[in-house]
Amino acid sequence: MRRLIGMALVATMLAFGFAARAAEEGAVDPAKVSDSLKAIFQFGSAQTKQALNQNTVTLITGTIGGTYVQIGADLASVLDDGNKLRVLPIVGRGSVQSVADILFLQGVDIGIVRADTLDYLEHKGFAKDIKRQFTYVTKLYNEEMQVIASKSINSLHDLEGKTVSVDLPNGSTFVTVLTVAERIGLKANWVYIEQRIAMEKLKKGEVDAVIVVGGKPYKSVSSFANDGRFHLVKVDYEKPLQGDYLPATLTSKDYPNLIAEGDSVDTIAVPALLAAYNWAPNTDRYRKLTNFVDAFFTKFPQFQHPPFHPKWKEVSLSAPLQGWTRLPYAQQWLDTHGIEPVSRGKFDEFLKQSSAAGKTTSEADKEQLFRQFKAWEAEQNNARAQAPAPKTR
Repeated sequence: MRRLIGMALVATMLAFGFAARAAEEGAVDPAKVSDSLKAIFQFGSAQTKQALNQNTVTLITGTIGGTYVQIGADLASVLDDGNKLRVLPIVGRGSVQSVADILFLQGVDIGIVRADTLDYLEHKGFAKDIKRQFTYVTKLYNEEMQVIASKSINSLHDLEGKTVSVDLPNGSTFVTVLTVAERIGLKANWVYIEQRIAMEKLKKGEVDAVIVVGGKPYKSVSSFANDGRFHLVKVDYEKPLQGDYLPATLTSKDYPNLIAEGDSVDTIAVPALLAAYNWAPNTDRYRKLTNFVDAFFTKFPQFQHPPFHPKWKEVSLSAPLQGWTRLPYAQQWLDTHGIEPVSRGKFDEFLKQSSAAGKTTSEADKEQLFRQFKAWEAEQNNARAQAPAPKTR
């Protein structure tokens, strides 16, 4: 008994000694709760509850394994600042559901959506003048179309009459796929299957292709266990697609499991953006958005370095988005800090030296080429993001 008491006294003295040494050396006690949380637990009150809710911005993202979820996690990691600002990402169901969540779900402040979603909803008669209800904080990055099929399928048109999975109907992949198919006259047997299940059905021959639209490298595509029967199918940048979509390229570095080393596959892409409800400037919800913009835009350079998603390298805060209205405070922040949209000077110089210049006869043609040029720049940024860091001595 005496021995046990003695051991307990020694342990207690050691614990106090370690605590004292940690205090002297300024070390962080691993058992210590942050001061802000400790105050909540000890002195929780109506005022504390109000403060927490006032400074929390809720972000609706996408399905597990998608790029939206990773972007949301990055935002929370960088922007969380105690009780001054907390970004709370929520796993969502994709772009269409996110539009509904931003409009109707209590507490959702912003969301990641795809640029063609609102046009699709209006075109199909599901909504009217819906763009007037939205603003955007910034264009994020381009999301590539990735078509996984057997090697007997060489182009999108080869899917005519085939069974093709386009993810779940509340998501966003099916919106882009069906819009593209309608424009190029492609008719297939579209099925709505969750991606992980669809990949297994593809291996069993129960579907002919699985289409994913998301920022590369997309986890469900990069983790696809290819036994040599499958590849990524080329998607041509056809004329009917050039108004709303951009040319893009997938490489063996993006998907070594589906593209042979050194090869590439042409495809198309659609922009993703941070969207919010069009709150009046004098509302509390608008104030929360201004807090978010201040933190996000100020700390934005941090996102363009590891360990954050390489797609951040494509983001230009000032990039305009055709058909969308920017959140007034976001535009004010950019103007105040002298951040302007991509200058056309570099493009004009490129146009003078390009063989395409001789074929460009109208302003519409120039505008289309400019969009392609910006897509090319994004590809270069993405390539730089994935390049290994130079070795240092």
